[in-house]
Amino acid sequence: MKLKPIKNNKDYQALLDWVDNEFDDLPAKKSERGEQLEIALLLVKSYEDEHYPIPTPDAIEAIKVKMQEKGLRNKDLVDKIGSKGYVSAILNRKKPLTLEIAKFFHNELGVPADVLLA
Repeated sequence: MKLKPIKNNKDYQALLDWVDNEFDDLPAKKSERGEQLEIALLLVKSYEDEHYPIPTPDAIEAIKVKMQEKGLRNKDLVDKIGSKGYVSAILNRKKPLTLEIAKFFHNELGVPADVLLA
C-alpha cells in the first residue's frame, strides 16, 4: 500500500482496514512491511487526534473513580488530608484542590498529574 496523508473519513477507514489486515499477518518490526505499518499507525493517530479528541477527565471525577477502584471511602482519607468535612468539601467541589492535596491524589491513588492540574 502506498502511504499518504489521511484527508477524509474514507481514507481513514481504508487505512484502518489495511492496518487490521497487516496486524493479522504480524510482520517483523524491522521489515519493510513492519515499518509501513508503523508509519500507518502514526498517520491514524494523527488523524484521530485531530478529528476524535479525547477530553481530559474531570479531576474530582477521576479521584472518585480511583477511590472506588481501591475501595476507599471519604473517611479513609481523613488521616491523610484533613477532617471529614474538608474531604467532603473537596469531593463536592466546595473547596479547591491545593497542590499538596493534588500531589497526594497523584502519589497515593495514581490519578495522573495532568488530570489534577487541568
